[in-house]
Amino acid sequence: MKKLTLSVLAFAAAILLPTLSRACTNVIVTNGASSDGSNIVTYAADSHWLFGELYFHPAADWKNGSVIHVYDWDGHQYRGDIPQVSHTYKTVGNMNEYQLVISETTWGGRFEQVDTTGIMDYGSLIYTTLQRAKTAPEAIRTIVDLANAYGYPSGGETFTIADKESVWIMELVGKGPSNRGIVWVARRIPDGYVCAHANQARITRFPLNDPETLYSEDVISFAREKGYFSGKDEDFSFRDAYCPLDFGAARGCDARVWSAFNILCEGSFSWEEDGRTVTRPASDYLRYAMGYDLGGELPLWVKPQRKINVKTVADVMRDHYEGTPMDMRTDIGAGGNECPYRWRPMEFEYEGKTYVNERAIATQQTGFWFVAQSRPFLPDQIGALLWFGTDDAATSYLTPVYVGTNEVPECLREGNGSLLDYSESSSFWINNRISNSCYRMYNQMEPVVRARIDAFENEQMSVKVPRNDARMLSLGKPGRIGKELTRFTVETARKQFESWVELEKMLTVKFIDGNVKAQNEDGSFRHSPHSESIPDGLEQPGYNLKWKEAVVKDHGPVLEVR
Repeated sequence: MKKLTLSVLAFAAAILLPTLSRACTNVIVTNGASSDGSNIVTYAADSHWLFGELYFHPAADWKNGSVIHVYDWDGHQYRGDIPQVSHTYKTVGNMNEYQLVISETTWGGRFEQVDTTGIMDYGSLIYTTLQRAKTAPEAIRTIVDLANAYGYPSGGETFTIADKESVWIMELVGKGPSNRGIVWVARRIPDGYVCAHANQARITRFPLNDPETLYSEDVISFAREKGYFSGKDEDFSFRDAYCPLDFGAARGCDARVWSAFNILCEGSFSWEEDGRTVTRPASDYLRYAMGYDLGGELPLWVKPQRKINVKTVADVMRDHYEGTPMDMRTDIGAGGNECPYRWRPMEFEYEGKTYVNERAIATQQTGFWFVAQSRPFLPDQIGALLWFGTDDAATSYLTPVYVGTNEVPECLREGNGSLLDYSESSSFWINNRISNSCYRMYNQMEPVVRARIDAFENEQMSVKVPRNDARMLSLGKPGRIGKELTRFTVETARKQFESWVELEKMLTVKFIDGNVKAQNEDGSFRHSPHSESIPDGLEQPGYNLKWKEAVVKDHGPVLEVR
């Protein structure tokens, strides 16, 4: 068996082991970089063991002496009890009533730093903190206090923590078995910039005397003590000490960051350095992203050329490296219908060499995903907005969910189905039916689904939600607003779910057995002039040239027509 370096093992764990972590992607757009002045945070909770549903916890008051029974998020294993606070805030998914958002990506790091006796795993930190903190700085303090007080049993994590005014990227990792507490660093992302992280530590060197950079007192000394670092304090790199980079971490993780930056910044990366603006083409970092040149360093954040709207951010989460050398549609692994997915494992061996299956932002094993907006120009009850979806982002839609809602739509409700329990009323399951259907004839079916997604999202994002925001402002009373936000959230999700049920039926009829049936402008199927039951305009598109070439090389003499 070949020797794997530490961060390759961490990467493999993040992808493959449900009891250790999930493999996720976060894209971040700050107020000054967004077209409407909101902080925007995305999250794809990617796991082969995660069911897509929307968590909901109303605000509550608790009696003195109440406790929380902590179960880890990945495996639902009981970890222990911690004291409850007297009042907890309403949370919907990964956002709370004060417009605080917390999301994450896992990077594992050095396995000897996992405190297996700890209580507060990374998921418990997120959802407990959302119930206790109102702002991003307060959330950082809460996370640190909880992890230090009760122990942290997970591997290394990067958190995105956003409120109405600021967005922070926070990285943390434990100190080892029976050694409670974490070493950590958090940096505020400059307004007007975008950032991203994807299962690899992103903070390298950081300023030691900057109010917008926070860190544990022992973040450097602990690394020295463990032999992870021996240089000057000012040269300390959190990533290099606690999650060293290698091919797997670059190609499977930072490549997603590079791709998000490439799309949002239109191929040109800019940032401030030593009081001057540095601009470099995204292509300068392509070899780094592909794992060929690890001597460089991808910028932690970059400045886009123009303001970015929420639809653009949502579509970044649907990326498969289109238009780059890693484009997953173009090699023979995509098959004759250009499917941009590769089943696990992440690597395969052939004739003594190891090869990688690409890991793009959009992936088949997504449980749920969202685009959250913290909107400072609106009251919290209206401003906290979660665009929520389930399953593969490329072929699933985002429905608007106001955190001010008093009810979760039935199709997204916790307990409505599971990975082992099919539910006809579950968003997760209908999206899986559609996405898995698309995988067989992707270049024919995905455009049909994507057109439906774009029509729905564009209308909601550009027309219906802004119109509803204005209407909510006119209502005045919080009670009335809550009722109307609930109605809008539930009804929108219900109608879109029902339309997706009908879409799945249409796709089955249209693309059965490799055929493509023609449709009229109103969506009805074209039929022959002699029978309404026989299709007219039937096409059989076959396979692409890449597939034909490969088949001929493999089996041409047998298949050749003579």
